[in-house]
Amino acid sequence: MFGVTSASLNISYSPDVFGGVRRQVESREAAAENQRFQLEATYLTLSSNVVVAAINVASLQAQIKATQDIVNILNNSLTVVRRQFDLGGASRADVLAQEAALTQTQATLPPLQKQLAQQRNQLMRLVGRSPDQDRGESFDLAKLKLPQELPLSLPSSLVEQRPDVRAAEEQLRGASADIGVAVANQMPQFTITGLLGFTSGGLGSLIVPGSGVWSIGLGIAQTVFDGGRLDSQRKAAIAAYERAAAQYRGVVLSAFQDVANALRAVQYDADTLRAQVAAEQTAAASLRLSEQQYQLGAVNYLILLNAQQTYQTAVINRLRAQAARYSDTAALFQALGGGWWNRTDVDPKSMGKPSRFALPPVQDIKLPRAGH
Repeated sequence: MFGVTSASLNISYSPDVFGGVRRQVESREAAAENQRFQLEATYLTLSSNVVVAAINVASLQAQIKATQDIVNILNNSLTVVRRQFDLGGASRADVLAQEAALTQTQATLPPLQKQLAQQRNQLMRLVGRSPDQDRGESFDLAKLKLPQELPLSLPSSLVEQRPDVRAAEEQLRGASADIGVAVANQMPQFTITGLLGFTSGGLGSLIVPGSGVWSIGLGIAQTVFDGGRLDSQRKAAIAAYERAAAQYRGVVLSAFQDVANALRAVQYDADTLRAQVAAEQTAAASLRLSEQQYQLGAVNYLILLNAQQTYQTAVINRLRAQAARYSDTAALFQALGGGWWNRTDVDPKSMGKPSRFALPPVQDIKLPRAGH
């Protein structure tokens, strides 16, 4: 019997002549970056919603407190009107009108309390709690502070700051890379193969001189007929790129629109708040004067009632204008990117790479307790 013993190493290498592999790597990197910025956009949206929910809670709490104060004012006025009626200085119609004003104001409390409960439930959901886990966190609208300077930026910086724009940019980059992959697939595929080894008639003479063998070869493969599949894939990749380009342009334009809208809103909110503060101060002064004059019999009851209603409306409008200014300022920060590049839960040396990227755990989100 005769036998042949051999030991060899086969090597095969496909050179990336037309860049297909490089474009595939680029496409995968773009997909990873797209997911990263989508995560940042989600985190930014969540953070903004938490801020706005907290502002709404503070606003509703302030409106309820102001309404309760107005109820006390109306109660005091009702006492005065009844005293005037007993002395003959007021009619029964005046007493009934004051009672109606009081009950109408009291009727506005339950809807406000309902909105407050719903807004607190919304806030609990945003921070990862169920409604029964509400710990009674309280927010004081009067203690909220606006930033001293608005974080304005150039349009070129805005494109870099907005995570949704960056996600669309990476999607466009990936679509461009997919075109390169589709084009490369239409080109000839080269393969270099090599063999190095030993062969002999027995194991004892396997590595003696003269038993070595080697070979090297070059292979070229080209699809002759595929029914237009590869060309259709190329055209599909081009169409996908054009769609991604249109989406990118749309996202950029939306970003500029968001910033412009937020800036206008903040500007007009400031003007509105100044006007509402002035209106509240004037209404408060008018109410005090009307109360004094009514007690002295210098004015009739209708003037007092009108002053009460005007003051009530002015207070509620001022609180709503104040909350709108805070909410629109939060919207401006979100429109400008939210400062995600200043995050402290990401190691700066990692440059925000996905392998080092993590959101803060829900249990680490702390809200102030009531009375603190």
